[in-house]
Amino acid sequence: MIVLANDGIAQSGVTALENAGYKVDLTTVAQDQLIDYINENKVAVLLVRSATTVRKNLIDACPSLKIIGRGGVGMDNIDVEYAREKGLKVINTPAASSHSVAELVFAHLFGMVRFLHDSNRNMPLEGDSKFKDLKKAYAKGVELKGKTLGVLGFGRIGQATAKIALGVGMKVVAFDPFLESADLELDFYDGQSLNFKIDTISKEEVLKQSDFITLHVPAQDEYVISTKEFELMKDKACIVNAARGGVIDEIALVEAIDNGKIAQAALDVFEKEPMPEIQLLMNPNISLTPHIGAATNEAQERIGSELAEQIIAILG
Repeated sequence: MIVLANDGIAQSGVTALENAGYKVDLTTVAQDQLIDYINENKVAVLLVRSATTVRKNLIDACPSLKIIGRGGVGMDNIDVEYAREKGLKVINTPAASSHSVAELVFAHLFGMVRFLHDSNRNMPLEGDSKFKDLKKAYAKGVELKGKTLGVLGFGRIGQATAKIALGVGMKVVAFDPFLESADLELDFYDGQSLNFKIDTISKEEVLKQSDFITLHVPAQDEYVISTKEFELMKDKACIVNAARGGVIDEIALVEAIDNGKIAQAALDVFEKEPMPEIQLLMNPNISLTPHIGAATNEAQERIGSELAEQIIAILG
């Protein structure tokens, strides 16, 4: 039985599947050739990440498919309900990348409060000729300790991010329409642990109270953050989106930065991928990464193992 990992899979997943008797095909097939490839090779399992889409036409055209797997959390590139209606199993790995995304959020936060993203642009250009000017320009950093982090969406990734915030010494406030509270356990290297209970509050209160805001929500029909939400935030607040492109109104974000309401922003995801708007890419007050939240070696190993375990459990 053939498993096509069209967007790749970690060696942990390949090994587990091969040991269970499956053939793993690591060919990257172009989207417009995928239907023919699946049918010619009688592929039973199609594994994707964010690059490949699995829509109704592919589902209808490929009778050999039994499982569609997404290496990661969000499945907006798959017609999930339609696939399930047609009898296919649709799986993902919601827990595997939580900590990796949370660490990226804090990479951006630490970078923003000390202007690292802008300093790393300008030091190679002017570090030898304007060292003192740059030193003065970046001399007004702030500490994260003691500040308030607002988490919009308090599922696995939101909670993983909150744990890091607590470890840094931040206050955490959170909003989630499906959770009244969450019990967080912080595990330390020597076996010790600390427990925190976070009671969720309204979205409006999170926006009003937070010095820094991070989004961990699924893609939705309307913006989660737009002009009205920016107006509710503290003056000079910062915001991070490592969730999904389209949950922040990017035009409103640029306006909020330009008028001084928002001090800085960080984006790992964009409304238009893989060609983000140039005004985002060129803005010195926006820290940027190219959708790499789950892209750590550790997360990819966990994703590979989790996918393999689920496939073996379903197909036997």
